Amino acid sequence: MEKSVTTEIQPTIAQRFRGFLPVVVDVETAGFNADTDALLEIACIPIIYDAAGKFVPGDAYHAHINPFEGANLDRRSLEFIGIDPSNPMRVAMAEDEKSALKRIFKAVNEVRRQQHCTHAVLVGHNAHFDLGFLKAAIARTGTKNQNPFHSFSVFDTVTLSAVMFGQTVLAKSCIQAGIEFDGKEAHSALYDTQKTAELFCYILNKLSPHLLDTLMADQ
Repeated sequence: MEKSVTTEIQPTIAQRFRGFLPVVVDVETAGFNADTDALLEIACIPIIYDAAGKFVPGDAYHAHINPFEGANLDRRSLEFIGIDPSNPMRVAMAEDEKSALKRIFKAVNEVRRQQHCTHAVLVGHNAHFDLGFLKAAIARTGTKNQNPFHSFSVFDTVTLSAVMFGQTVLAKSCIQAGIEFDGKEAHSALYDTQKTAELFCYILNKLSPHLLDTLMADQ
């Protein structure tokens, strides 16, 4: 008699996070006021499962963004993040806010549907800063209908790192987790997003599923 073969179904992220897809986001800005200061760069990385059922960073979606009309450009902020908005090489590859957001939202929504999730939830290091600039850009560009992100729920790796390592600085938290961190690359949205995604996955894979469910239920 032939033995029946049972195919193990790969779990989706929706089963783990109450229908939410965690997406790590980092923005680089020309100041701290989301309503007046320019959004200059954004990167997003969805968190998915690998074949072994571990959390891993998915593909990265990234954009350099031209300052919106009338945007404030704080000189000290630009010096800190190392971005020159008028650099010809940057101007050649930068997009306007609306085009950049629509392209990234489309990609995130595709992953969200693949994972059977109803929303994306922003993951960030000081996550409400990133969410604030994202929401301001959505309001300016009229991209609310394309926006996959929950309007206020976030996962913050500052809090998770403080609990896990007693650290709140991204670089120090990564070092505690055994993740390489190059300070010279910091303050690039793509690099910071990649490192935050690695850190978030490290913490998720260390935490028990029960604790994750409890954290998600509090959102």
